[in-house]
Amino acid sequence: MQQLIYYIQKYRFFLFFLLLELIALNLILNNRSFHKSKFVNSANSITGGFYNKVSIIKAYFNLKEENIKLAKENLILKNKNEKILQILDSIHVGKIIDSSLIKQRYSYTSGNIEKNQYSSNYNFLTINLGKKDSIFSEMAVINSKGILGITEIISTNYSRVQSILNKNSKINAKLKNSNHFGSLEWNGLDYNIVQLLDIPRQAIIEKGDTIITGGRSSIFPEGLLIGKVVNIEQQSSIKRVVNIQLFNDMSNVKNIYVIKDFDKEEIRELDNSNDE
Repeated sequence: MQQLIYYIQKYRFFLFFLLLELIALNLILNNRSFHKSKFVNSANSITGGFYNKVSIIKAYFNLKEENIKLAKENLILKNKNEKILQILDSIHVGKIIDSSLIKQRYSYTSGNIEKNQYSSNYNFLTINLGKKDSIFSEMAVINSKGILGITEIISTNYSRVQSILNKNSKINAKLKNSNHFGSLEWNGLDYNIVQLLDIPRQAIIEKGDTIITGGRSSIFPEGLLIGKVVNIEQQSSIKRVVNIQLFNDMSNVKNIYVIKDFDKEEIRELDNSNDE
């Protein structure tokens, strides 16, 4: 208390000056509408800017939560879209249908990549989906830009995925503008470029053509995006290699979908019976 009294005595003239200034400012603001409006606008601008910055910071820290919400919404839409496609296919072939009886062939489960390899010859991804999520081996893994790989080894909570950047990877693919198809492989050189092999000689291919999945397997549905043609290497009169630039940046992928094909086992049984 003694120190406070000493402080006031020491700076009494300065404090008295501040008091007079505050009184004068108050009189000006209360009796001059122009000055008052200017002060209010300035104060609103300062506080508005402050709250805007706070809002931006809060939004940044909520990005993860928003991404989870968007992934869930996309998952619902993808599964609904599959049902609609089945209905449209039935209408296209002239069937009279009850939509409640339509059998959905594909379903999607959303997840994230926990580990991503892309710099070796035999690359794998680890995803946070496993047996508890009804994930099995040989299921397609994609994202919004295209295909990523195929599930291989499954544990309770995680799965190892053979990346398309794996020299053992072979995926049926075709030209979007025709039905000519081949085998999509990777030569291990550039993580942005994969190769399309065994394309028929009569197939017309041009730089910039889009490559999609061919649908001739029970893993990837037909029509999923892969990439675009960057060049064609004519290795012999009958063999050519089509280099494809992936739509995905395989060094920067996170959110994924795993596709389940409900007809997979039925198709596989038929294929095995033919072999016998």
